[in-house]
Amino acid sequence: MDNKTGYWPAHLPRSLPRIETTLPFSLRVTAARYGSRPAIGFFGRDMTWRDVEREVEAFAGWLRRRAGLVRGDRVALFMQNSPQWLIAYYGVLRADLVAVPVNPMVRAGELAQILADSGARAAVAAQDLLPVLRDAAGSGIDLRHIVAVTYADYLPDAPDFALQEWLLTPARRHDGCVSWSEAIGAGLTAPAPEATPEDLALLPYTSGSTGVSKGCEHPHSTFMHTAAGLSLWHGQTAATVFLGLPPMYQVSGIGNGLHCPVTSGGMMIPLPRWERGLALGLIERYRISHLAIAPTACIDLLASPDLAQRDLSSLRRVTAGGAPMPQEVWRRLREVTGLPFIEAYGMTEAAATTHINPIERPKPQCLGVAFFDTGVAVVHPETLEDLPPGEPGEILVRGPQMFRGYWGRPEETAKAFVERDGVRWYRSGDMGYVDEEGYYFMTDRLKRMINASGFKVWPAEVETKLYEHPDVLEACVVSQPHPYRGETVKAVISLKAGRAGQVSADEITEWARDKMAPYKIPRVVEFVDSLPKSPVGKILWRELQDREKARAAEQPAQGEAAR
Repeated sequence: MDNKTGYWPAHLPRSLPRIETTLPFSLRVTAARYGSRPAIGFFGRDMTWRDVEREVEAFAGWLRRRAGLVRGDRVALFMQNSPQWLIAYYGVLRADLVAVPVNPMVRAGELAQILADSGARAAVAAQDLLPVLRDAAGSGIDLRHIVAVTYADYLPDAPDFALQEWLLTPARRHDGCVSWSEAIGAGLTAPAPEATPEDLALLPYTSGSTGVSKGCEHPHSTFMHTAAGLSLWHGQTAATVFLGLPPMYQVSGIGNGLHCPVTSGGMMIPLPRWERGLALGLIERYRISHLAIAPTACIDLLASPDLAQRDLSSLRRVTAGGAPMPQEVWRRLREVTGLPFIEAYGMTEAAATTHINPIERPKPQCLGVAFFDTGVAVVHPETLEDLPPGEPGEILVRGPQMFRGYWGRPEETAKAFVERDGVRWYRSGDMGYVDEEGYYFMTDRLKRMINASGFKVWPAEVETKLYEHPDVLEACVVSQPHPYRGETVKAVISLKAGRAGQVSADEITEWARDKMAPYKIPRVVEFVDSLPKSPVGKILWRELQDREKARAAEQPAQGEAAR
């Protein structure tokens, strides 16, 4: 079933015309149309769209004229949500280069893999993350230029928000780096843009079942489609004020925090890290109307002891994708705000969105209906035969937002797609079903992905790291249900001979803190004598996962709640 059948909002077209411009061209149009209107607000200091365009042009000029980068070169972006993120991102694209968004929580080894695989020639990094970047780049990686960002440069002189010290730290000199202010202050101009909508624009990284991060090749056209569609779906205008809450290295953050404000001409208020008090203060100060928020953050927001005294009357939309919203939280949010939670579904490979709930008739814990021009099929995972409404199967998707393939990995790309009747479909690896009205629901996952607070964790990646521990013989990572995170990471480990009883669960967890991003760390560790295996020696991870589900059905998850 696709968006040509089933329920569809009466006021919206089912198809969008192909956009024949690029992402930075949208910024140029908005700056011309709304130049004097506020574009970014950062804890009390605002920038207009004209200010933003001027700095984007200056940074693009520095990248091409001073750094000597050429069309198609890759630039890594390694920082928290901030004005510099938006400016650097559009500067990279304006210079006809390719943006490589990187999770600021990754460790040096993970970052090194992304830098090496993408072939990034330059990086824009927050100064507090420079030690991680230097460690990552110290192993033969050809990273020629580093631009050091200081968040405090864009703050008011005396912000009246309670900000943490890492945001207030002034700029310092860093050997081998160019400061952000120096790059912008050079006042250089890039050559006239040559990129077309089909030129590569973004290389966001996503892990897979192999545990190896893979870059998803996205031209301008894929994200132009989702930006236009989301802005239309949510009714966004130049009066819309966005809380830039979803991390901008994620495709949902790029869409909600960058592309949608630029497309509509609205105002973006970046929140570098989730802090309930700051989020509430920004909603009140800036009269936030569009709130894209992960379920875990929403749960925390609703738990605020002074929520009844806070002014949330400016909100017009509360939405998110990436993790299902619990039914009770959905109900509570509507009770507090009068608004339904608009769930959406997508993936890095699909420029964030393949499904979305209708505003006027959403269904709780539902992926939504197929997005504009998006084909969706529910098939038997082995025969690929279409299944009727109500019967679970693997979800296949196709549409103008789909990526071209995995950077430098033709075999992985081939595995990700299947051809049906001459049309290429992406295999999501998610199990679900469609109801009689064309709404989709997820039931399970074919791929071994753990969704911890909206962060995707691939067990094979964590297992690879655990095998580096000197006492670990075998490891299998599964998900454990958790009342707050939705799922948490659990490691089932057998130890080497003679080490049983000599290593604690806490020691494993502490050891992992220096090896992987915080959300990937096993919060629960179980030691066993041996792991179940197939006749050919493969660890039966599904057996362990099923056992974990059975335990959860009998009693609430233990261990994590005590931490």
